[in-house]
Amino acid sequence: MRYVTDEATLQELVGGAPKDRSLRKQLDHLDESARRFLAASPFYVLATSGADGTCDATPRGDEPGFALALDGRTLALPERPGNRRLDSLRNVLGNPQVGLLFVVPGIAHTLRVNGTARLVADAEFFDRMTVFGKRPVLALVVTVTECYFHCSKAFIRSRLWESDAWPDRASVPSLGGALRDRLGLDDAEVALADQPLARAETF
Repeated sequence: MRYVTDEATLQELVGGAPKDRSLRKQLDHLDESARRFLAASPFYVLATSGADGTCDATPRGDEPGFALALDGRTLALPERPGNRRLDSLRNVLGNPQVGLLFVVPGIAHTLRVNGTARLVADAEFFDRMTVFGKRPVLALVVTVTECYFHCSKAFIRSRLWESDAWPDRASVPSLGGALRDRLGLDDAEVALADQPLARAETF
């Protein structure tokens, strides 16, 4: 196995320096195009790293437009009920640097936002994040340092939005099935884990 250990070799292997356009597209704020994309996005991935170097990437889903651009450099994201592990949020307490990847269903390009995050327990804008009558108890407020659109190649290669390329569901372990293998669940517990949740229950 041949390892790559320096940046010069890495750059050479991928064909040289990046194109000027791929560098110039990066902004330090949310422009109008970014705000419009955020308004349509119901899903993002939050990447964090703790003070000890422990990494985490977690999916976040909500109503389209749930990511509130408070101004050109500030983004507010509600925290909804989850498994209470708090891996990402604990990382933010130790290291505020975060990476966000926003996705719009059916759209092949994505929006990437990097910045520093703080946890907020209450603010006036929480009222704007109320869904099904439920107000979030926490929000992540990100000061934007980098914002740019990522090209569509990954989604085209993966055929992610093409339903004829999707696998047969029977070939993919269900959540309950995976937990049975790991935790020794019985059939009733597996059925409960696989029971669909109503959307209102997730808020």
